[in-house]
Amino acid sequence: MPDQLEVGRITKSHGLKGDVLVKFVTDRIDERAAVGSELTLANGRVLVVERASLHKDRWIVTFEGVNGREAADSLHSQLLFADPLEDTGDVFIHEVIGRRLVTPDGQDHGEITTVLSNPASDLMELADGRLVPMVFYVSHDQDTVTVDVPDGLLNDADDD
Repeated sequence: MPDQLEVGRITKSHGLKGDVLVKFVTDRIDERAAVGSELTLANGRVLVVERASLHKDRWIVTFEGVNGREAADSLHSQLLFADPLEDTGDVFIHEVIGRRLVTPDGQDHGEITTVLSNPASDLMELADGRLVPMVFYVSHDQDTVTVDVPDGLLNDADDD
């Protein structure tokens, strides 16, 4: 489960047949709530969506093998995880955190520790506190994120 993403939380049981209410925290709900979709609990148990429908701000979900109120109650407050969805052109936070930030000339500028939300462009924060707007992102691989930034953006304060 280390490479899986948190996609929702089971809030409580719903009715007597084993349905649960799920609050999704993803913008890909259609894929996550689709029949046959596999969602994993923190303990590694895999739940397969049998049926799902929107109910106010949450979803009523029936998982295969969850039969009855008692089984549904046992899932109360459990986080749901899933494998990342393949999506060409999109970059996800988990794909850049922990990688080294490099420029096209190969210069290493340190490890990306987090991504900060910003209205203009999300910001990659390096271990030394420097911020690099995602708008300068070029590509990434298993170990590095390549950015093409304007001259001077990645200079250390000591370089001024």
